[in-house]
Parts: sequence; structure tokens; C-alpha cells
Amino acid sequence: MQTPAEKRPISDTKRAIMKTAAQLFAEKGYGSVGTAELSSATNHGKGALYHHIRSKEDLLFDIMTVYLHDLLAGAETILADSDDPEQRIRALSLGLMQAVVQDNAEMTVCFREVHALSPEYRRAVLRLHGDYFRLWERVMNEARDTARLRAVDPDELKALLGMYFYAFLWVGPQRAGDIEALAEKFAGLVLRACRKG
Repeated sequence: MQTPAEKRPISDTKRAIMKTAAQLFAEKGYGSVGTAELSSATNHGKGALYHHIRSKEDLLFDIMTVYLHDLLAGAETILADSDDPEQRIRALSLGLMQAVVQDNAEMTVCFREVHALSPEYRRAVLRLHGDYFRLWERVMNEARDTARLRAVDPDELKALLGMYFYAFLWVGPQRAGDIEALAEKFAGLVLRACRKG
């Protein structure tokens, strides 16, 4: 049996439904959007909609977790491709800022609506956030072990990652054109905060 935190296959049709629903939930709030509005916005009748989403809560859960699974997969690839700490941090910074820009509605929904999930689903979302935090923690610890950066404690790392995650409040799709420069600014802040001396 599949656990809530496991990545499930998502069809292109369902991804399109999720993208539209994420925009609606981000703009109006999850509780304010009903099935009729979802059906109308996605151009699916109620029966067709439920063929793809199982339930409104499952749709909310998928919106919150698919971008996190994609973020984690990208981060694992970065770690596999390079062992240079600063290069990893710059690449992780770019991946996370791409998510902030490209998945802005999904990230907004995740941070604002996680309370609307059942306890089991909420724990699954928090586990994925924890997995992503531990991946960054691994990078920082490996950098410390090679004497490239100073030791960074969990509180400091949470503060640094918070800088990224809460950028959804002011960074949106309109920043797609300068995403690399923005990611480099954030990476520079992380590196300056963590360098020795």
C-alpha cells in the first residue's frame, strides 16, 4: 500500500488540473473554492474531474507534494553531479528559486493551507520538508568536514532556508527572466554567512 509521502505518477491532464487549482487556492483560499468552480476553471465536468483527483483534499495534498518531490529529485541530482560545496550550494539555490518562481502558487498553497489537511497528510508534507532540510544539512556538514565552510547549526540552516521559502511572498512568475541572478544573490548570502573567518 502506498504511503501519503510516496511520489505517485501524475498524468499531464492531472498536472494541468493541479496547476489551475493551485492558482485558485492561492488566490481565494482552499476553503473558498468549491467543486463547481474547480470543474468550471479546469473545463472538466464533475465526473471527469473526480476521475482525475479522487477528492478535493487529495488534490490539495498533490499540489503540496508534487513540487516538493520534484525539488528533492533535482537536489539529489545536484549532489550526485558535484562534490564541490560552493557549486552545490549555488545549484541548490538555483533549483529552489526556480521552484519559488515556477511553482509559486503551489508553494503559496503549501505554506498557507497545510492546516486544511488531515493529520496523516499534514505529517507527510512535513516529512518531505524535513527530507529537503536534511539534504541541505548534509551539504553543509560535508562542507564543514572538508574545512570549506564553518559549522552551521540547525537553527542557522532553518533561517537560511526560510529566506528562500518565504520568498514566495514577494518573488513570483514575473521574476522568471532574472531567476539565475536572483538565485546567485541568495547563494551569495548563504556562502557569506557560512564562510570561515
